[in-house]
Amino acid sequence: MTTRKEPRGVAEGTEGSGEGYHRGLGSRQVQMIAIGGAIGVGLFMGAGANIVEAGPSLVLMYALAGAVIFLIMRALGELLLYRPVSGSFAEYAREFLGPFFGYATGWTYWLLWVVTGMAELTAAAIYITYWFPDIPQWVSALVFLIALFGVNLVSVKLFGEIEFWFSMIKVTAIIGMIVIGVGVLTLGVSQAGDDAAVSNLWAHDGFFPTGIGSSLMTLQGVMFAYVAVELVGITAGESENPRETLPKAINTLPWRIALFYVGSLTVILTVVKWTEFDAGTSPFVAAFTKIGLPFGAAIVNFVVLTAALSSCNSGMYSTGRMLRDLASNREAPGLFRRLNARQAPATAVTVSVALMGIGVVLNYLVPEKAFGYVTSVATACGLWTWTMILLSHVRYRAAVVARRLPASPFPAPGGAASSWVALACLAFVFVLMALDSDTRVSLYVGAGWAVFLLVGWFNAARALAPAPVTTAPAGAPATEPGYVTGVTPD
Repeated sequence: MTTRKEPRGVAEGTEGSGEGYHRGLGSRQVQMIAIGGAIGVGLFMGAGANIVEAGPSLVLMYALAGAVIFLIMRALGELLLYRPVSGSFAEYAREFLGPFFGYATGWTYWLLWVVTGMAELTAAAIYITYWFPDIPQWVSALVFLIALFGVNLVSVKLFGEIEFWFSMIKVTAIIGMIVIGVGVLTLGVSQAGDDAAVSNLWAHDGFFPTGIGSSLMTLQGVMFAYVAVELVGITAGESENPRETLPKAINTLPWRIALFYVGSLTVILTVVKWTEFDAGTSPFVAAFTKIGLPFGAAIVNFVVLTAALSSCNSGMYSTGRMLRDLASNREAPGLFRRLNARQAPATAVTVSVALMGIGVVLNYLVPEKAFGYVTSVATACGLWTWTMILLSHVRYRAAVVARRLPASPFPAPGGAASSWVALACLAFVFVLMALDSDTRVSLYVGAGWAVFLLVGWFNAARALAPAPVTTAPAGAPATEPGYVTGVTPD
């Protein structure tokens, strides 16, 4: 039988939460964190390889994946309004699926952001070579790692403010790129000339130029592009008014996907033929190089750089909160519970950032392969996290129907049925990853991670187990250590 845990830290408009955090994230910051979570290096960098593999049909793949993501986020939204807590989906997995699943989800989401942080640092270092080709990738990655680490130690308010402006740059730039692209199509004023046309979506070997199978195989890369949209759930414990700001942030997701992903890619693929892109270059930078606007490519490169730094910044924020939540449940060392004077989980963030430093090492050893290695592992971690959200939602809805728990004020459309549909889609993506030799490595890493989790869980379970109580044998002294006589002296 499902039992409800008392809400922790849900008081609205207070300075601190029951978890010790400072509620320093206002409505505009939560909104921009949600928007920024939908625009990252998976779009700006990863779309290049996907265009090569799928051609114009990649637009459809982003739309299909976006629909699944919206179902996941509405399921998470219903849970968040039932009980807004900083541990978010790890807490819900713990409540509705059992302690082990909460433990595994928390650690896996922590790993997701450590690995994603490596990917973002790698992408940022690649973008820097646009201006400074002689600077080694690992040097740029190290500088960015140290700078963002300092931001996350200062305060959640500073994190929120920097993330707000990072996201503002991305949003403004994408809207600007769409407007310029539409201008090129309608007015024809650019070096792209007559090559820019809506017919580019089907004129070069059709809408599925490499076959439907190849298009479907890109879904695994597309799903990586959406990793981070669930980050808004982590902000629940530090939002000033979660019951108002979280639904607004989640309900704006469809138009964000339609504009930033489907819209921007559609414009780019009409302005420039899909055959002119390559896997190692941001398609946004390539498109503006083709258009020939003065400083256009450099400006876009700056935008994609801020996108990478934004996502890495969010990753440091997320790993620190998730690691502290694990420590609060005695599933990680207790030292990770510590908050600094500014109410930030400094120890947890420090350890997480230190492990992100592996990304710097990869950029030193294999700079040309570092990005591909880490994105496939991050996708596998994202699939696990989203699966736990959906399964928790199914169990929660069952408890509501049975009247064991109160209904959420923000119910997901379609109820548990929509979560089952999303689960089937995630299972399909998992199969695609197993079929692709390039992404299959993530499943091998996942198997090793599962062994690590099981070993850690048995150790944690031993630590949590109460000490055995043994009845003293007849004639034994009542004060003998380790025994309870159960007899009260006269």
